[in-house]
Amino acid sequence: MWEYHGYDPAQERLRESLCTLGNGYFATRGALPECTADDVHYPGTYVAGCYDRLTTDVAGRRVENEDMVNVPNWLPLRFRLAGGQWLTPDTAPVLDHALVLHPATGLLERRTRYGLGDGRALAVRQQRLVHMADPHLAALRTEFTAEGVTGDLEVESALDGGVTNAGVPRYRDLDGRHLTRVRTGSVEPDTVWLCCRTRTSDVRIGMAARLSAASPVADRHEGSRVGGRVRLGLRPGRTVTVDKSVALHTSRDPAISDPLDAAIDRVRAAPPFDELLDGHLTAWDHLWRRAELDVPGEAGDILRLHLFHVLQTLSPHTADLDAGVPARGLHGEAYRGHVFWDELFVLPYLDLHFPEVSRALLRYRHRRLDRACAAARAIGRRGALYPWQSGSDGREETPRLHLNPRSGRWLPDHSHLQRHIGSAVAYNVWRYCEASGDSEFLHTEGAETMLQIARFWSDSATWDERLGRHRIRGVMGPDEYHDAYPDARQPGLDDNAYTNVTAAWVLARTLDVLRTLPDPRRRELAERTGLDDAELAQWEDVSRTLHVPFHDGVVSQFEGYGDLAELDWEGYRERYGDIRRLDRILEAEGDTVNHYKASKQADVLMLGFLFSPAELRALFERLGHPLDEDTWSRTVDHYLVRTSHGSTLSGLVHGWVLARARRAEAWTYCQEALRGDIADLQGGTTGEGIHLGAMAGTLDLVQRGLTGLETREGALWLDPVPLPELSSYGLSLRYQGHWGVRLRLECGALDVTVPPSDRSPIDIRLPGRAVRVQPGETCHLLLDAAPDAVPKVVPRLRGKG
Repeated sequence: MWEYHGYDPAQERLRESLCTLGNGYFATRGALPECTADDVHYPGTYVAGCYDRLTTDVAGRRVENEDMVNVPNWLPLRFRLAGGQWLTPDTAPVLDHALVLHPATGLLERRTRYGLGDGRALAVRQQRLVHMADPHLAALRTEFTAEGVTGDLEVESALDGGVTNAGVPRYRDLDGRHLTRVRTGSVEPDTVWLCCRTRTSDVRIGMAARLSAASPVADRHEGSRVGGRVRLGLRPGRTVTVDKSVALHTSRDPAISDPLDAAIDRVRAAPPFDELLDGHLTAWDHLWRRAELDVPGEAGDILRLHLFHVLQTLSPHTADLDAGVPARGLHGEAYRGHVFWDELFVLPYLDLHFPEVSRALLRYRHRRLDRACAAARAIGRRGALYPWQSGSDGREETPRLHLNPRSGRWLPDHSHLQRHIGSAVAYNVWRYCEASGDSEFLHTEGAETMLQIARFWSDSATWDERLGRHRIRGVMGPDEYHDAYPDARQPGLDDNAYTNVTAAWVLARTLDVLRTLPDPRRRELAERTGLDDAELAQWEDVSRTLHVPFHDGVVSQFEGYGDLAELDWEGYRERYGDIRRLDRILEAEGDTVNHYKASKQADVLMLGFLFSPAELRALFERLGHPLDEDTWSRTVDHYLVRTSHGSTLSGLVHGWVLARARRAEAWTYCQEALRGDIADLQGGTTGEGIHLGAMAGTLDLVQRGLTGLETREGALWLDPVPLPELSSYGLSLRYQGHWGVRLRLECGALDVTVPPSDRSPIDIRLPGRAVRVQPGETCHLLLDAAPDAVPKVVPRLRGKG
């Protein structure tokens, strides 16, 4: 359980984000139902993939933005003694207050005692769920217990269509009124409905609510708000209950003709709260079995919370949707609900637990391949240029202006130059197919996607006679602090090391894929895309000759990085304390990070996150650059002291890299990654939505980072590096058709258990050793044993799971 005690307005937004409930189709923030949106509370509800586009005049420009829509609020339920004022924590004395999130069951519980004067009180207990079995249902049970009170309690439930997108203060100058044509009504005394449309995308939204109480319900219509009001008799020590069930549909849903009719039908057919709860608990139990994670202590508690939020955003229901990976989950409006590269940190976890969800998320990218090819053509390139920020249809959604809250200035945003997003898409395709064995996807949508991304990189590379190498110019790396050379008139940097190395990897892997395609499929793909032997030869050449800059014996972040000035890190820490957002600090001073060797997140070290040490060495050798341990160690040292960690992903990447490079320092960064959202280390950002990539990345840190797990060449490769602070843990995987493969690391030994089935055995590779584990067996491996040591294999009874 995650418990918050006492009412603290300053913490309310953070708690609302971390207490969000969802099911992969929609999610609702953990706001109190009796409170409306204001500077303290923000009860947002978001449907996966539901976007709308509006235009606003900002700083003399017409600015167009697409947002994930805050749909009508289903939560409202307020109460008061008959004739009195409505009770909220902001208008009445709060004697006790607790908000309790139950990740194991997907329930949010709140308990509040309101003081009514003269020793009297009203105790309120609520249980809330967003149904994990039926993705279109949610429910709220409210229990009122009187203390020294006799009389009537008025309870009003509502659906509110008057909401806007106003959850992020720095966006409030932009138009957030996405809902229009709001209509309301009722079909029965206890059932009301609301329907509306988004203003430009014309997504129709239908919502219906049923109120179950011991007294009659009276309908109330007030503009864009509709609901019902009941009177309950209060007696000292007696508890009275009101249940609210809600159904939500949109016109994007399959197999319905009208979202309003579907919502009304669904809520009328919904069983009572107790039966809804039973089905919901069963669904969560099934999810936790598939996503088993056994890590002791506080780290384990945080990891399970992270897993809970990943599953609420990307559940098996996501497999039926046309939706991507929103960087801030379905938990708030930061980043406008856009899809960035966070799937790079999310899919590796899903690949080994919910591969059907990974496949759906990759198909989201494939459906937008034509749009990506059009974007490449628009800048004179072949292939596919995926957008840095994406939404409904795959066009570039990166805003051209962003606000620096510290200076109050609107500034040009050049982050659309982060073209490395294409490499992330290709990487995810390859890793998914390696883990799942899904050759059908690899040979069809996967191959098409990788081919066009490889084509873009080959066409983007220009030959430099002086260097005798290919170069990629005018881009930004994941660092984001550097978007231009000092005093340059045009944005963009040359030969970002992360961009060039990952581009080389894409070209090499795509060539591998094409070689392994069945001949008819390869011929078909070549004919349809105009691929010929000359182009393939060009890919081979570029994959071996892309320029990777170095300075002072370390890998340079980009060409010319070594010429930048050193920053007075100590001086800035003394003056400002928290300098995570160093870019904003310097801009407010009239300076820019472009002048300095300073990173938001060191993107060179991202290479150590994506690739194992052996794979990274092989990549550099292919490019003609030996990368020995000393060079990599010096590179890590160089960037460690020049990084401000302005991204929640930074601590994760550093912890991952240091787990192998310098184990003693790794835990500090791992802790930062674990605490990033629960402690709101970025200073107020979590209240605008959780950081999904960082949360999923911490799960993958245990799953792959500490185990050294790779899925390649038809085997599970393991090279564990237990941290002293995290030396005992267990997890389960779904690997190439095997459900529930268990790994357990403890006391210098690794147990691998393969459940009984009629599948083929699993090949396990450790440094210097290879074993084969049959279904129904457990293999006990001593990690410090000699390479030729014989593993202990224990048969298990078939049928025992």
